[in-house]
Amino acid sequence: MDIVALIEKFGFATVMVVGLGYFVYYVWSTVTKTVEPAISEMQKTIIRLTDQLRLLDQDMIRLQQKVNTVLQLKEQELTNDSKKEKMESK
Repeated sequence: MDIVALIEKFGFATVMVVGLGYFVYYVWSTVTKTVEPAISEMQKTIIRLTDQLRLLDQDMIRLQQKVNTVLQLKEQELTNDSKKEKMESK
């Protein structure tokens, strides 16, 4: 049927309400079939990335602790060497 014939038979408001109802159904079906699975997949990816970020953060903390330890040992070694030199020079 032609849209003009539908408007003549049922009225503009009724035809527009039916058209709007179809539009709402189309948007709802698109969201449930396309958007929601994509969002679910993205959530899984975000969780994986967050876990990797936490692991990297823990690795950075461990590495910083190791670097600090090495620097402290090196400093102690230098002070011990300087003390030994002073003792030998006397």
